[in-house]
Amino acid sequence: MTGRKKEAPHPVHTVHRVGAVVLGLVLWVFGSLGLSRGLEFFSTSGQAVLGLSSNGLLSVISLATGAVLIGCAAWGGKQASTVTTAFGGVFLLSGLLHLAVLNSPWNVLAFRMPNVLFSLVVGLVLLFTGLYGRLSGGLPPDNPYRQQHPIRERRPDPEEQLVEQRRPPEDEERRYEEAEIAMGEGHPTPEQTQIVLRDQARRRAVERARARRRAAGGRS
Repeated sequence: MTGRKKEAPHPVHTVHRVGAVVLGLVLWVFGSLGLSRGLEFFSTSGQAVLGLSSNGLLSVISLATGAVLIGCAAWGGKQASTVTTAFGGVFLLSGLLHLAVLNSPWNVLAFRMPNVLFSLVVGLVLLFTGLYGRLSGGLPPDNPYRQQHPIRERRPDPEEQLVEQRRPPEDEERRYEEAEIAMGEGHPTPEQTQIVLRDQARRRAVERARARRRAAGGRS
């Protein structure tokens, strides 16, 4: 007996996970180089690492942040999206706050202007990566966040809408009922047989669309 084939991750989730891994690795490299140079932990002047200023505390924070990003990417696309979005906001806030404390005793992470610019740019990249495919008024039907949205339960897929638009009007509905009765009694005309078969095909299409929506909504 063969196992069930694992479905490929949705491209939106792939973007979230790849973005988190790439940025996590960049922070790991930066933090590792800082620790390997034995930087003073709470120095406010710092030393140059990859064109940025760093001290021991900033190196440890960079390693921890990179580990969280990579860990969430391994966990799942939705988790990576949430964490990268949150970290994006933290990086932006950090850049703005350190801009106010440059060259002061409160600059405990030894920031310099390149660090501020780096923090702002990384924050924007993290926000874009985390929110990619989540904030849009025209998400495609297979988008996992569109399917999981609470309003989605009351809003059918475009495919379902087309199927529902093909629903027969009231007089055809009456003809279908007559055809269904004739089929049950075993003496339908060829036209009545076609009416019943067409309606059954329409109902199966609706069920397939709903099944695809539920299956896609359960992906990580």
